Amino acid sequence: MRLEFLEDGAVQVRLGKVELGQGILTALAQIAADELGLPLERVRIVEADTRHGPDEGVTSGSLSVQDAGAALRAECAQAREARGLQAAAPPAAMGRSVPRLDLPGKFRGRPAFIHDLASPGMLHGRVLHPPRPDGRLVDADLDAARAVAGVVLVHRDGNLLGLLAENSAAADKAIARLADSARWANDEPWLDERTALDAMQRWPARTTVVDERGTPAAAGGGAHADGHGLHVDGGGLRVDSSTPARTLRARYRKPWIAHASIAPCCALAQWHGDALEVWTHSQGIFNLRRDLAQAFCLDPDAVRVRHAQGAGCYGHNGADDVAFDAAWLARAAQGRPVRMLWRREDELSRAPLGPGMVVELEADLDDDGAVRHWRHAVWSQGHSNRPGRSPTPALLGSWQTGRPFERPASINMPLAVGGGAERNAVPGYALPAWRIVSHLVELPAPRSSALRSLGAFGNVFALESFVDELAHATGDDPLGWRRRHLGHDPRGLAVLEAAAARAGWGAPLGAEGLGRGIGYARYKNTGAWCAVVAEVEAAERLRVRRLDIAVDVGLAVNPDGVVAQIEGGAIQATSWALKEAVRFGADGMAVKRWDDYPILKFSEVPEIDVHVLPSEAPSLGAGEASLGPTVAAIANALFDALGVRVRELPLSPENIVAAIHASSD
Repeated sequence: MRLEFLEDGAVQVRLGKVELGQGILTALAQIAADELGLPLERVRIVEADTRHGPDEGVTSGSLSVQDAGAALRAECAQAREARGLQAAAPPAAMGRSVPRLDLPGKFRGRPAFIHDLASPGMLHGRVLHPPRPDGRLVDADLDAARAVAGVVLVHRDGNLLGLLAENSAAADKAIARLADSARWANDEPWLDERTALDAMQRWPARTTVVDERGTPAAAGGGAHADGHGLHVDGGGLRVDSSTPARTLRARYRKPWIAHASIAPCCALAQWHGDALEVWTHSQGIFNLRRDLAQAFCLDPDAVRVRHAQGAGCYGHNGADDVAFDAAWLARAAQGRPVRMLWRREDELSRAPLGPGMVVELEADLDDDGAVRHWRHAVWSQGHSNRPGRSPTPALLGSWQTGRPFERPASINMPLAVGGGAERNAVPGYALPAWRIVSHLVELPAPRSSALRSLGAFGNVFALESFVDELAHATGDDPLGWRRRHLGHDPRGLAVLEAAAARAGWGAPLGAEGLGRGIGYARYKNTGAWCAVVAEVEAAERLRVRRLDIAVDVGLAVNPDGVVAQIEGGAIQATSWALKEAVRFGADGMAVKRWDDYPILKFSEVPEIDVHVLPSEAPSLGAGEASLGPTVAAIANALFDALGVRVRELPLSPENIVAAIHASSD
């Protein structure tokens, strides 16, 4: 039972979902307060803990309010009836922008994050992983690390190196000596990031027809663009009798993207005899418990995993890996707690990446320019390699010890629970026929897993760019085309109209180099509706001046929280759209510092206006709804500004120049 009624009249609520900076603890407290008829200050939220809390899976996919909120509401209603309480009428907390419960302490600098945790006798751990998944340790100067004052242990286990020190400075100095002296060998050549993307469509893959409706495509298997431009022909790939007047096709590419959290991953671990206790900022503490138990040959009940907040999280980063590292070294700490902190280099190059994607789109048009058949094909590695879902642990260090576990392959979750690479590949527009295909590419490297919005970011970028191209190719207005194809979806049409109206769609921008573009999607085709209008300035670099966003999340439990989530997603999408791409070198990832992986600066954040449409419909998640529409709107605005279509992310000067050259060929 997650509710505990206390003697002072307050209620303690134990959660399975975790706070990642999205404000979920406040929103769920609002739900509990109203359903129990209590003031908000009498609801006390307890951080997730495998010993006491419910197993609510992974905190991801914009489902915490939508699913966990509904479950909490039902449980509170049951408790209210059992105790003869009166629900708040009208609701006192829900629907109001109450201040977040966790922020006052953070603003005052009180310890709030896992990095702040300290325990008597605590040791500081560092681990050196192979720079590549297939890397083998040839040798390293362990004595040089042992010579650092304060170091109490230097340990090698297979291809994994680690050390313990009495203080953080000594640990940093010793791990630097290990890193400098370590020599690695690799079995296979390493592709650079562009070659890897080029190889994506030639690599072995498992192909799935995601969705199909209307007349089957005679071409079969999806689109087959042979370049990076928009191709128009007389339907040469088709063999059926109803040959279209013309077929448009184009290919879009998205690079591998890093999580790039502000603070490196951190964990604490302590062994109590044969029992293990771990503090982590993982998104899925029960799944982590399962894999830790497997990795250390323990009964799951002998492992306790407790959540502590980290400094930002956008999916499956290194939080689970660093928990294994902490537990692995803590086994040699004779019962002393171990605080494990990754280096920035680990954060950028060892943690899973958001996969690169190639998307091809085709549309058969009739004589009037109307779409008769639509085809969407995506090539990508799997978007999930999380713990708790494979026969062997999905924990980096467990694959690198002297008795390694087999590394599980990345997968795509079923579309019914959101999918992976194919997320948002199915168009939300009223089209007579389509065929949607996903190719799960078995590329062994780099390591890929879930990053915010999964495949929706690449698919919406491609789909909404293609809609823009289609509208221009047929002499249509991009907004008008979308309007006509959203007549079946009044909530989608409403966000589209709201964003366009607030942005002044159609009004001249009045200067050379300025452009305006629109993007739209219903997240996962089942979640929140979102439309974005971007205004950009194309000069030496592309700059996003303004984003007008309209969103429908059903009943907004905390409207200010919804706005913050939508803004955060739009800012991150702007950073991904303009700057972010992981580069690969011969020795693995070529990103070790912020200089190697620039992200959007505060001075580059656009002006953002978020309009939350009022609704009493069931609540939907907001965390990932704005990413796809934002990147599409920016790309379409760039076309409006320059008249050049850039189909490869990021929209960097190099890719813009390449598109200009390609368009003039």
